[in-house]
Amino acid sequence: MNRVKTLKKYSKGTKYKQRTISVWNEVARFYHRRWAKDEVGPFGVTKKLLEISKIKKGDSVLDLACGTGLVTKKLIRKVGKTGQVFAIDSSESAIKIAKKWVGDAKNIYFVRGDAETIQFNTKFDVITCQFALFFFPNEQIVLKNMKKILKKNGIIALSIHGKYNVPYFDSILNPIKKFIPDYLPQYPEMDRFGTKEIFKRTLSKAGFQKIVVRKITFQYSPGEFSDYWGNYKRYLSKPLKEKFNSLSNYQKRNLKEMVLDNTKQYTKKNGTIVFPWEVLVLTARNS
Repeated sequence: MNRVKTLKKYSKGTKYKQRTISVWNEVARFYHRRWAKDEVGPFGVTKKLLEISKIKKGDSVLDLACGTGLVTKKLIRKVGKTGQVFAIDSSESAIKIAKKWVGDAKNIYFVRGDAETIQFNTKFDVITCQFALFFFPNEQIVLKNMKKILKKNGIIALSIHGKYNVPYFDSILNPIKKFIPDYLPQYPEMDRFGTKEIFKRTLSKAGFQKIVVRKITFQYSPGEFSDYWGNYKRYLSKPLKEKFNSLSNYQKRNLKEMVLDNTKQYTKKNGTIVFPWEVLVLTARNS
């Protein structure tokens, strides 16, 4: 019988949350295939995230915003047969993929839930959360909720994208926002935690202690420019695709040229683009 049971079920919450869930339900399979499954680019940080979380055999671990199960699958090996892993996400599509990919381990439990309101009847040794904190519109509510369900002296391990050295995003987003100012939701800003100082301060405000932030820079190649531009258009979610398609052909050509100019400094002589990709990894304790 499970020692951990959810006490509050999923809540739809704000319009922003509903939009985010809808987008993830749409793109989860592409995200898994392109990024998570093979730990491409910044997802190479998964190994470091698990290393610094100091998970032991027999631990009870929560993987918050588990997505399609990249971290979850590795947690199963870490805790062994005597431990247990709970994986929570608000996207039904992502959880379905995770269940299939992770397999039939008896000590893994998937829950569709809202990070702001989810509760358990036990506490965890470790909570992991990879590339998700910036999606939460009320991050302090989420962090304080995590603190409540973390054991005394338990560890929280988080990873986020850096603010200033992620040209994979900026090379496209900066130009497109000149054509479509409301291309992305105004709230919350996705890079708002992206410096070591702000990231640490955010966790301190929630009551965590012994906070350590590490900066790691990965290299990622999306191929040549035609691959980068083509995949951007191919994998747009429906709301963004509608905004992109609202541009005239003239605007689209100008946009493409601006993006091309942005990628030139990262383009090798053979035409391959190689982007740096800054990631911040944090651990803290519930002291």
